[in-house]
Amino acid sequence: MFDDNNPISGNMQTTIRPQQVLNRSAVSQEPQQPVVSHQSLEQMQQRQAAGKACPYCGAINESEAMFCAQCGQPISKANCPHCGAEIDPDADFCEVCHHYIRKDVCSYCGAHLEGNEAYCPECGSPRGGMVCPTCHTLNDFAFCKKCGTALTKEAKQLVKQLHMNPDYQQLLEIVRDYSSLENALPYNTERDIIRDEENAKLRERVLTLLAKDEGVEFPEIPKVESKRMTREQLEDQKAVKIKMLSTILDKLAVPPTTSPVQARNFAMASKPAGVRLAWVCNYKHAMHSSPCGCAKPHLGGKWVILGRNNSEEIKDDK
Repeated sequence: MFDDNNPISGNMQTTIRPQQVLNRSAVSQEPQQPVVSHQSLEQMQQRQAAGKACPYCGAINESEAMFCAQCGQPISKANCPHCGAEIDPDADFCEVCHHYIRKDVCSYCGAHLEGNEAYCPECGSPRGGMVCPTCHTLNDFAFCKKCGTALTKEAKQLVKQLHMNPDYQQLLEIVRDYSSLENALPYNTERDIIRDEENAKLRERVLTLLAKDEGVEFPEIPKVESKRMTREQLEDQKAVKIKMLSTILDKLAVPPTTSPVQARNFAMASKPAGVRLAWVCNYKHAMHSSPCGCAKPHLGGKWVILGRNNSEEIKDDK
């Protein structure tokens, strides 16, 4: 029997089963997937092929990009203008030829430069280098890379400020004690101990006779305690001082910052004299004689104790 209200044209009526209704309902409820044209897909693939992937976060950057637009890390290499060695784009020093390479930043104070000044308009330091008055070494930085002398007014002021730091004052005190232990002469044999005791008795006898000659019948001769010790005792005391020094040097470690110049100056100002140290950077975890030999000191680093007989290799002393 035919229904005149049936919208299907013709005289055939299609029978729709309940399962077909459920299937059609399920299809209509599925989320619509975005349609990507073949041309858009090709353009995306071309950008990825021509772009540069960040080794840190994987983001695709423009092929000319030096830094990742997503995480800010350097993704390209630059070349040293002096020797042509490959360097990171945010490095201000070439570790191959040992030259300062930034023309737009003063190596002494970090002020911005136009690139053609003979002297820094901020601190007045010469662009061609400064000779240390103590050891006559030519330097590109505010502190002498060889002897650590502060060369600029700002560097000397930084040293004065740091000397008021309680941790630094304690550091200097421990360094003095450690230097005394380094120069101490230990007992090598039992005979050395006996000889030291005999010298103490001889001293007491001589002073007693001199006092009696001056009319003092019962003189009191102060005893002098010998500071000499066995080699084992000396090494134990040195180990204690080294541990104390390491703890304070960790407190004075340079944290990551944005300015290589400021990081370098702070590290040099915090270096104590009287003990052999090396600078271990966070950039390559290399051991330098100072942060003046590190290309990226702004990534942080700290001084470590070498001691007199340490054979660790210092990277920029070659």
